[in-house]
Amino acid sequence: MKHKILIIDDEKNIRDIFSLLLEEKDYSVQTAENGKEGLKKALSFNPDVILLDMNMPDYSGIEVLAKIKEKAPTTEIIIITAFGTIQNAVEATKLGAYDYLEKPVDNDELLLLISRALEVKRLRREVRELKSELSARYRFSSIIGTSGKMNSIFQMMEKVARVDGTVLITGESGTGKELIARAIHFKSPRKDDPFVVVNCGAIPKDLIESEFFGHIKGAFTDAKTEKTGKFELANKGTIFLDEVGELSQEAQVKLLRALGEKEIVKVGGTETNPIDVRVIAATNRILEDAVKDGVFREDLYWRLAVLSIHVPPLRERSEDIPLLCEYFIEKFNKELGKDIKGVTPGTLNLLKNYDWPGNIREMESVIYETLVMSELPQIEEENMPLRIRVKAADEKYLSFGKARPMNQMIQNITEKNEKSFIEKALQESGGNRTKAAQTLGISRKTLFNKMVQYKIQ
Repeated sequence: MKHKILIIDDEKNIRDIFSLLLEEKDYSVQTAENGKEGLKKALSFNPDVILLDMNMPDYSGIEVLAKIKEKAPTTEIIIITAFGTIQNAVEATKLGAYDYLEKPVDNDELLLLISRALEVKRLRREVRELKSELSARYRFSSIIGTSGKMNSIFQMMEKVARVDGTVLITGESGTGKELIARAIHFKSPRKDDPFVVVNCGAIPKDLIESEFFGHIKGAFTDAKTEKTGKFELANKGTIFLDEVGELSQEAQVKLLRALGEKEIVKVGGTETNPIDVRVIAATNRILEDAVKDGVFREDLYWRLAVLSIHVPPLRERSEDIPLLCEYFIEKFNKELGKDIKGVTPGTLNLLKNYDWPGNIREMESVIYETLVMSELPQIEEENMPLRIRVKAADEKYLSFGKARPMNQMIQNITEKNEKSFIEKALQESGGNRTKAAQTLGISRKTLFNKMVQYKIQ
């Protein structure tokens, strides 16, 4: 599809020369001889780039630029100016023009500038699409759950997103705290500005201040260049302080000062820089206990916990497991090119009875693993990792008031799987024991003995 160029210039020879040059380069070109006609064609032709003369009889270039940017803000505009109006052209770039060229225009320079303007337009479109995709990906409905506890969280998130207060999200590892933080950001008035993640537990103690606030060149031995800190990168947007409970006492003091004064000073510098940042923090620690133990500052805790959201572990909302399971199967079917229809009732029972110490992150990993390994239309119980089957078998056995050693439980599960593999090999070989044994990598005699052991006909 051809890129479209609109030329707005009151000089006919300029319009003709530019048209010929651009059509030879396979652009689709239209022209306008004054500002009024140019505005009309800018809306009907919908050009990618406009070449706009600064001096026209009806409207000035600045007026035309302003009107076009109001109606078609994604159109790139290149100003064509005479020597005496360069100052106006510079002003036009401040108002949104991509760049300007001085008459007489060099053809190669014009073509290069148009090419660059088209590339900028493409990149801006990609950024818009990415922001739209992110906003869709992190909308509240992308967080799976219909349980009472999750509905309470959704209601809280809806209220929190409207205001600008600091938020503290608590919960075990793997419960989706970052997903909730992102959803709040993309639902808030700051959604078009950065969302910057800082893993407080992964930053070396001596680098935390530089990571937060940046440093000037020469601030310390390895500071070869100036560095922009995370707070500055997040300006106008949101900074997400993950695992904030892992910060050292010294780092807590510096963070408290930045939050209280809303300004930062780079390491090695003296100049204070104001910041406009919303802070969302998360931790898997119980900060109230950390405050009592003297390892987390009480004043920082209250600064962070202006608004609080607690995310329950998966074992406390097992009614959400079927939905999560369906979501992950659909997700990984697309990724792996599979068509698994779901899980059997027995498998769903296993998933609901497992305690999920790794929470949603662990469940996602389990579903991925089972989809990779499964060749059947549905995920069977034997596709589940051993730890989940052992846990379920153990609980089932204990429910009858009995107990048994771990090795006995593992043996029973192994035998069940072995029988299933043998039956499948025999079925695929049409009952030919020799072929089935070869498929299983065992001797025909071993296969026969196993068939007797498991009463396989």
